[in-house]
Amino acid sequence: MSTLLGFDFGPRKIGVAVGQTITGSATPLTTLRSRNERPDWERIQALIQDWKPSALVLGLPYNMDGTEVDWSPRVHRFGRQLQGRFGLPVHLVDERLTSREAHRRLSERPGQKQPPTREAVDAAAAALILETWLCEQD
Repeated sequence: MSTLLGFDFGPRKIGVAVGQTITGSATPLTTLRSRNERPDWERIQALIQDWKPSALVLGLPYNMDGTEVDWSPRVHRFGRQLQGRFGLPVHLVDERLTSREAHRRLSERPGQKQPPTREAVDAAAAALILETWLCEQD
């Protein structure tokens, strides 16, 4: 069994999820705030130390026509930084519509009376990104 961390990168916030290969499922963990558009490396390091993942999965945003979005270079840079800082493989996966799907799923939960917070959506999107990658491995 391998544990993985998934990331939904944004310039101001990064959703994080944990998953495992044995179940092919993922669970939202948290949403980290960036400062001056810099990731919170200390909290990322703490998550990696706590969960001891064998790899990291990072969502790569695409336009609906299949081209990368204009800020994709920042995502690629974040992926290179993750790999360089922590020495773990980083896998990129298409994250189109994951935030929309995460919002829909959170909104439809039984007893949900208020719209989900942006932080909850980001962490749930990270879980969907990770589950997408896990499904592609079969």
